[in-house]
Amino acid sequence: MATTSSLSLHILDLLHEIDAIIARNDTPRQRLDRIVEFLHERVAHYNWVGVYMMDGNDLILGPFRGRPSPHTRISLNQGICGAAASQKQTVIVPDVNADPRFLACSLETRSEIVVPIMDGTTCLAEIDIDSDQPDAFGETDRELLEAVATRLVELVRPVGETV
Repeated sequence: MATTSSLSLHILDLLHEIDAIIARNDTPRQRLDRIVEFLHERVAHYNWVGVYMMDGNDLILGPFRGRPSPHTRISLNQGICGAAASQKQTVIVPDVNADPRFLACSLETRSEIVVPIMDGTTCLAEIDIDSDQPDAFGETDRELLEAVATRLVELVRPVGETV
């Protein structure tokens, strides 16, 4: 079993690699796509990884890895994704079948974590990850993905906007 310090080192290693992707001379969309791919490939229980971008009162599916999703546009008042964006906080659902907000994408999905990408008090986008394992997400995932979300602000901020 991993210790807290080794988990922290693992998170730091993953974040170091994500920082290297962000530093590349690609377009923001290409870098975002590479980060989605990286998380999907490097974390075994991340069976579906995607980023939804805010568009008014809707979330629009951006880069993703995993099974195709029928949910390419989600209203802020729908689903776990809509709840996370509206509440502006991470939502972890250990059993999607027990949560009435869940919008079924795949029969295999058992748990979900959604992390908003915040620019101050504004939700710009969110990271959505599904797992085929029940209760797959914990504090380590929250810590990792909230740190990733902080790093992604510059990649998802609308063109021309600066702090």
